[in-house]
Amino acid sequence: MLRAALVFLILSVMALPGAAQDLRALARVLADGSRLADDGGDVVLDLALTQAVPYRVFVLDDPRRVVLDFREVNWSELAVGFDRSEAIESVATGRGDAGWSRMVLRLTRPMAVAEAGMRTDETDGTAQVRLRLEPVDADAFAARAAHLPMGVRLPPVPVAPDGAVPREGGLIMVALDPGHGGVDPGAARGGRTEADLMLTFAIELREVLLRSGRFDVMLTREGDWFVSLPERITLARVARADAFVSLHADALAAGRARGATVYSLSDTASDAASEALAEAHDRADLLAGVDLAGNDDAVADVLLDLARLETAPRTGALAEQIVAAFDRAGIALHPNPRMEAGFSVLKAADIPSVLVEVGFLSDARDRENLLDPDWRAMMQAAIRDALLAWAEADQVRAALVRQ
Repeated sequence: MLRAALVFLILSVMALPGAAQDLRALARVLADGSRLADDGGDVVLDLALTQAVPYRVFVLDDPRRVVLDFREVNWSELAVGFDRSEAIESVATGRGDAGWSRMVLRLTRPMAVAEAGMRTDETDGTAQVRLRLEPVDADAFAARAAHLPMGVRLPPVPVAPDGAVPREGGLIMVALDPGHGGVDPGAARGGRTEADLMLTFAIELREVLLRSGRFDVMLTREGDWFVSLPERITLARVARADAFVSLHADALAAGRARGATVYSLSDTASDAASEALAEAHDRADLLAGVDLAGNDDAVADVLLDLARLETAPRTGALAEQIVAAFDRAGIALHPNPRMEAGFSVLKAADIPSVLVEVGFLSDARDRENLLDPDWRAMMQAAIRDALLAWAEADQVRAALVRQ
């Protein structure tokens, strides 16, 4: 029987000022400073990383293993062999659950995690992870191997070679994109920022989706750091996302707006307000040093347009399902809840992508809703139901196209 226990879990790591720029690059595990030592009793694993990243450690039974997940790392520089260990039969590294890089230590005898910690160098942002295992009896090991960490599928995805992203049959991969972050806080009202509110909303929505057992989920950011608009799309593509949902709660400087709105991509905005919001989002990227204009030649534009011919109706169907689910749940909608705009974050040609304005920070009632966990849970459940309904209809559509 498969059993698992969460021994240590870090869901977020705040970047140090000196390492903030490197945080967006994939962390590397270095051979220099990494080792596995076995003195016949305890086993100590040290891993040197180019930067701090979130990680988690848990144990599995039948067979006995210790699993160490990072979000995410490149294993290629790690030495192939460690010092000999009688307690560790083998060490495997690669990809695990979507968005996680995995190391699996196959045990020859029951060992419990006695110590797990990460130290970060304040001068250069590098990190050192230490894991210490101590011998325990079989019953004690089984007792610790009782529960999976939240977000780990049962059974856990085995380690896969780097470059391959394991996907479990039937699971819908959703990329959740909390808008803004880092140098771009987004809208701000009453001491609250759009970036922080949407990160909270996205993390909660991820758990709602995972608990349904029907989804795999990745987030384009899991902390208060900047991710460029093109990079958000790239992250979703690497995870092989079936759908991309960008989450926002904007504020209008002029005029009044309230209620949820769902956008899909259009070269021309549905109205002046939509155009202004799209321009504001693109300006955030420009302010961070990324100019999206003029990067595609005529041939690339044609190829992208052809790809979007297939994706556009699927995107429209997803947007309609979300609006309908909000309406059924009694969630207040914008007077025109289904709109189009030229948001750059929606320009993935091969992934159905929508932008959900959860509400407007410039509206007092919407702002109150965004701070209410019960209201957020109601909206998150509606998004889950919409994604399920869309996926089922999309599967039927795909089967008809193949015929």
